[in-house]
Amino acid sequence: MRYVAAYLLAVLGGNESPTSKDLKKILDSVGIETDDERMNKVISELNGKNIEDVIAQGKYSLSVTVTASTSVTWSWECGIAAPS
Repeated sequence: MRYVAAYLLAVLGGNESPTSKDLKKILDSVGIETDDERMNKVISELNGKNIEDVIAQGKYSLSVTVTASTSVTWSWECGIAAPS
């Protein structure tokens, strides 16, 4: 999560394509150690993508997950058979 947060901070600061050096600088400024492998994984997954689109997709995925689990819980509590 720290690498995603640093990436988002860099993008919000105007850097459209943050590098590992950029993220390391942000994280070092608040005393957080970095794992280059994990940091590079986040960068490779987000590089070239529109952050606003990624966030919107994440919100949609989260809402679908919450809605599905809420429906199953509600069905179970009401005595309605849950899907198998």
